[in-house]
Amino acid sequence: MQISIWVSKILIIFLVCVCGLSQAQICSEVDRAALLGFKARIVKDTTGIVSSWIGKDCCAGGWEGVQCDLTGRVTQILLQRPVDKNSGVYMKGILSPTLGDLKFLEILVISGMQRLSGTIPSSFSGLKRLTQLVLEDNSIEGTIPSSLGQLSLLQTLSLSGNRLTGPIPPTLQKLNKLLQLNLARNSLSGTLSFVNLTRLQYLDLSYNMLSGPIPLVIGQLSDLVFLDLSNNRFAGPIPNSFGNLQKLLDLSLNNNLLTGQLPPWIGRLKSLNTLSLGFNQLVGQIPESISQLPHLWYLNLSRNSLSDPLPNDALSKGIPSLLSIDLSYNKFNFGTVPKWITNRQLSAVGLAGCNLKGLLPVFTKPDSLTSIDLSDNRFTGGISSLFQKMSSLQKAKMSNNQLKGNLSDIKLPSGLALLDLHKNELSGTLSDLIQSTGRFLETLDLSSNQITGTIPSTISKLAALKTLDVSRNHITGTIPPSLGNVSRLGWLDISINSIGGKIPTNLLMIEKLKHVNFRTNKLCGEIPQGRPLNIFPSAAYAHNLCLCGKPLTPCKQG
Repeated sequence: MQISIWVSKILIIFLVCVCGLSQAQICSEVDRAALLGFKARIVKDTTGIVSSWIGKDCCAGGWEGVQCDLTGRVTQILLQRPVDKNSGVYMKGILSPTLGDLKFLEILVISGMQRLSGTIPSSFSGLKRLTQLVLEDNSIEGTIPSSLGQLSLLQTLSLSGNRLTGPIPPTLQKLNKLLQLNLARNSLSGTLSFVNLTRLQYLDLSYNMLSGPIPLVIGQLSDLVFLDLSNNRFAGPIPNSFGNLQKLLDLSLNNNLLTGQLPPWIGRLKSLNTLSLGFNQLVGQIPESISQLPHLWYLNLSRNSLSDPLPNDALSKGIPSLLSIDLSYNKFNFGTVPKWITNRQLSAVGLAGCNLKGLLPVFTKPDSLTSIDLSDNRFTGGISSLFQKMSSLQKAKMSNNQLKGNLSDIKLPSGLALLDLHKNELSGTLSDLIQSTGRFLETLDLSSNQITGTIPSTISKLAALKTLDVSRNHITGTIPPSLGNVSRLGWLDISINSIGGKIPTNLLMIEKLKHVNFRTNKLCGEIPQGRPLNIFPSAAYAHNLCLCGKPLTPCKQG
C-alpha cells in the first residue's frame, strides 16, 4: 500500500514537470515578434533559413538558427551561410532593430549573408546578456555604435567584412571581459586607444584606414596570441612594448607606414609562429636575435629598406621551424642565394629584387618547395635544371632576368598553377611548353621573350587557365578557334606579335573574359560582335592590318 502511494506521488510529480516543461518551451510572444520583425526586413533569402520561421512556437526546433532556454526565451541566433554553398546564397534586406528586444539573448551570429545591409541598430545596447556578437561578411554600413560599450558581458565582438566607416568608438574600452575583437575588412579610420581590454587574446583590425602610431598600450595585453594590424596607415616605429607579448603566436603589421629598425627584442617572442612586416619603411639590418625564435615558420620582411649584412651564421643554426621566407625588394646585395636558404627544407622562398646574379640556385631539398619567386634579379643561363625534382611546386616566378634556353627543355611539375617567365630571353614555341604542362595551370606569362611559332590548337588542353600573356614575342599564324574552349580565361594578351587571320567567333564563348589585347598584329576582318569582345576599348584592337566592327569603324559592305 505504501509503495503504491509513493508511486502515485512520483507519477503526479513527473506529469506536473512534463506539463510545466512543455508549456515553458513555448516561446515568448515578445521574442517571437522580435524575430518576425527581422524576417519582415529580409526581402530575399536564398539561404532558406527565415522561410522556416513559421508557426507560433519559435522554440520548438522548427525555426532554423533559433535556440531557447527552458523558460521559452530566445538565447541564441545562429544565422550562417553554409560554407559549401556558392556566392548565390545570401540574405538581402536590412538588419532589423527589433532584435534588440531579445532581452535574454546570449549569442547573436549573422555571418556570410553578403547583401544584408543597414546600420547596427542602437537597440542592440539593450542586449545586456550578450556574450557573443558576430556580424561578419555582410554589407552593414555606418559607424560602430558607441552604445555597444554597454554590453558588459561581451567576450566576442566581430564586425569584420562589412562597410563600416568612422572611428573605433572609445567606449569599447569598457568591454573588460572581451577576449576577441575583430573589426577587419571595413573602412574604419582614426587612431587607436586600448586601455582596459586586458583579457584580450585575439585582435584583428586589418584592412582598414586606421592611422597614427601603434598604441604602446597594446604591449600590455599580455594574453594576446593573435595580433593583425596589417593593411592600414599606421606610422612610426614598432612599439618596444611588444616585446612583452610572450604568448603571441601571430604578428602581422605588413602594408603600413612603419619606420625605424626591426627591433632586437623580437627574439624574446619565443612563441611566435608567423611574423609579417612586409610593405613598410623599415631600415637597418635583420637582428641576429630573430634566429632565436624556435617556432617561427613564416617570415615576411619584403618591400622594406633593410640592408646588408645578414646574420648568416646565426640564421644557418637558428629558426629550426622555418618553412616560408620572403626577403624580396629590400636593399640587399646578396650576389648568390645564401646557403642557409638553399640547404633548408622550405615550402616558399621569395627573393625577388635581391640583386642576385649568376646561374639559378640549386636547392638541396627541392621536393618540398611549393612557391618560388626569383623575379627582378640578374640570373643568367638556362632554366630547365631549376624544376628538376620540384614535384610539389605550384607557383614559379622568374620574370625580368636574363634567362635563356628553349621552352622544349623545360619539364614543368604536374601541379604547377602559376608560371611567370616574362622579360627574359627564352626561345622555342608554345606547343613545346604545353606538352609538358599539367592541367592545373591557371596563370601563364611568357611575354617579352623570343618565342616563335604559333598559338597551337592544343591550348585548349589548359582548361584551368585564367591568365594568358604571350605579348611582345615573335608568334605567327592565326588564333586557334580552340582557344574559345578555355572557358575560365579572364585575361588574354597576345599583342605585339605577327599573328594574322581573323579573331575567331569562338572567343565569344569565354564569358569571364575581363581583359583582352590584340594590338599590333596582322589581324583582319570583323571583330566578333557580342559580349565580351565588342565592349573592350578600341585600343585593344589598334594597329592591325584590317580589323573592323565595333568598337572600331564599321566594316565596309560588299
